[in-house]
Amino acid sequence: MTHPPAVPQEPSPPRPRAPDAGPVPAWREQARLLRAAAGTEPGRLRVLGAALAGLVLLFGAVTSWEISVRHSAAHTALESSQPLSADAAAVYRSLADANTSAAAGFLADGEDGAELRARYADDIANASELLTHAAAHSDGSPRAQHHIRVLAEELPVYTGLVEAARANERQGLPLGSAYLRYADTRMQEVLLPAAEALYRLEHSSFHSDTRLAGGRPWLSGGLGVLVLGALGWAQVRHFRRTNRVFSPGLLAAGTATAVLLGWLAGAHLLARSALDEAERTGARSLEVLHEARSEALKARGTENMLLVSRGADNDFEQRFERGMDRLAGRIPDAPGGLLDRAVRLADDEAGRRPLERAVADAAAWRARHAEAIARELAGDHEAAVALVIGEEGSAGLFDRIDENLEQAVEHEQRQFERAAERGRDRLAGLSGGIVVLTLAGMAGVLTGIGRRLSEYR
Repeated sequence: MTHPPAVPQEPSPPRPRAPDAGPVPAWREQARLLRAAAGTEPGRLRVLGAALAGLVLLFGAVTSWEISVRHSAAHTALESSQPLSADAAAVYRSLADANTSAAAGFLADGEDGAELRARYADDIANASELLTHAAAHSDGSPRAQHHIRVLAEELPVYTGLVEAARANERQGLPLGSAYLRYADTRMQEVLLPAAEALYRLEHSSFHSDTRLAGGRPWLSGGLGVLVLGALGWAQVRHFRRTNRVFSPGLLAAGTATAVLLGWLAGAHLLARSALDEAERTGARSLEVLHEARSEALKARGTENMLLVSRGADNDFEQRFERGMDRLAGRIPDAPGGLLDRAVRLADDEAGRRPLERAVADAAAWRARHAEAIARELAGDHEAAVALVIGEEGSAGLFDRIDENLEQAVEHEQRQFERAAERGRDRLAGLSGGIVVLTLAGMAGVLTGIGRRLSEYR
């Protein structure tokens, strides 16, 4: 049997050679080795140790940051924002007192008039100096700078009107009282509102600082609890794998963390208590006292302007009554007025005594004013002036009220400073402890994990 001839096969094309992949990058090789190592118990221990040490470090860093922020806020409230708030209140009082002295000096003659003109000049100089200081320490606040600019621009306008009033009065011209009334209008409608807005702004900054200083450290507290939980879990894992109840290193780390967390809670509670005391016994009283002094000054200035206008403008009398209502009560929504509120906020006898004297003098002032107005309406202008600017009249009563309020302010200021300093110092003591305890916690973690790793060598 014959076979068919074999069909020649086409030679197959040569298979292309795979391109040379080249050397594996070092980082990729290291990653492969790390993944392989992490699958072993020593590798897992190294990862666990790094994670626990990182958590302890993060807890310490966040705690340090939060305490630093609160300590800085407490320091700012004590050394900067509260004094700036007080300076802004002093600007308002200086302007209001200048307006009062200008009107009283317009009514008085001789030595009394010279003394009142000197007081007016001192008030203007003091207001200018305080405005310069406020402009330098307003921290670039556009709103504060706006109010300061308005005051700086309008103050020369006001003083120019007062000088024009005096010049006309010296020449016996009737325009003097008109110029003084216009100056009073500029003071009431432009200068005092700007000064009050500046005070409100600075006072708001002060309250923001005190709230921040007393804020609860939620983030660091939460991290502390998380670190304690992680260290507790590591202890349980250690027990399950070795049957050893405790790892001394991890136990030391947990103790350091617990001490830091407890110290943080205790320092915060003590600082917050002191700052709350500063707010309750000092800051609130100071706010009411500043308002009371301002209202007394405005009422005094209005009373003087009433006599400058010789009773022709009934608006001055209405303004005086409204101001005295705010100061000493007799209106439905504030029956006791600012003085009564200040008495209730005072927490000791030393703070209450001057305020109780001011309450009595305010009642006497109101009665003396009613008598002066009766004389003015009866046509006895000279007797009315004597009752208003004389030492035994409204002027003396106002001065006693202002002196008692200043005494109360000084007392409350001391109380505020003592309490605020305690709150700040409670936070300051924690800063060094954070570093020591954080390092101790990290050392405990590394020691505990290191001893466990040594068993695999």
